[in-house]
Amino acid sequence: MFDDFEAGRLTANGIEISYVAAGEGEPVLLLHGFPQNKALWAKIAPALVNRGFRVICPDLRGYGQSSKPLADTDLANYSFRAMAMDQIALMTSLGHDRFHVVGHDRGARVAHRLCLDRGTSVMSLTMMDIVPTFELLSDLRKEVAQSYWHWFFLAQPAPFPEQVIQANPDLFYEACLFGWGGAKAEDFAPEQLAAYRASWHDPDSIAGGCNDYRAALKVDFANDKADLSRLVETPAMILYGASGAMARLYDIPSVWASYCASLEAYGVPGGHFFPDIEPGLVVDHLARFLRRHLIDTKSAD
Repeated sequence: MFDDFEAGRLTANGIEISYVAAGEGEPVLLLHGFPQNKALWAKIAPALVNRGFRVICPDLRGYGQSSKPLADTDLANYSFRAMAMDQIALMTSLGHDRFHVVGHDRGARVAHRLCLDRGTSVMSLTMMDIVPTFELLSDLRKEVAQSYWHWFFLAQPAPFPEQVIQANPDLFYEACLFGWGGAKAEDFAPEQLAAYRASWHDPDSIAGGCNDYRAALKVDFANDKADLSRLVETPAMILYGASGAMARLYDIPSVWASYCASLEAYGVPGGHFFPDIEPGLVVDHLARFLRRHLIDTKSAD
């Protein structure tokens, strides 16, 4: 994966972030979600490079090959705000003070927070298959709780969820990967699935994912509630799995319209993991949207 990409590690915001990067042109930051890592972008990133963009794909803190620090007592170091500041530090270190950001799942939540905290750094925002954290956690209908049970399991105090997962990591994570939208193992490229599995068997990665979800309930909900009166001013696009749980439970475009000053929304065939399954369609949407919101006046082919 990521042939012809440079691979590196940079100290950013007090931790080490693992990333791959390639291309020339407008910088685009791609942020993965749970239970994945930067391998999510193995088909999308090269295609964007070919469309004329500079593409950077990091592992979030707690995931993949990035640092997995012990959680602070208040869990703030696993909040979306902390993860967003990681990415600001990474992109600044790479020479990009302004950039486009694209996120799926947890990465989309980091991207949302990044725009709220440092919106002047972000020239366009693309979020994939989420509603705002505040909306999900403040609207706990039984259908939402049943579909998003993992939020509350992973947020239980350590080490309970970690020990349960470690007893059979593939069983747990496959229930997530193949259960959210009815995907099957054969829908995923073998090399990407192998990269996900490697993280699933790393006890530190298991703990990192749990701490991410613990922070969502304890820290991110309060942060988002405090910012309910603020709109994302950055031009925004939401992509969502047309047959996924999120689309069944929410009118995704309508929900995000009250959070964004400028928004376009598109359904993509499939469920939550449509970036793995329909990478070509995702690239087409991204390239079209990014070209309309270039940092400077040059055009990407």
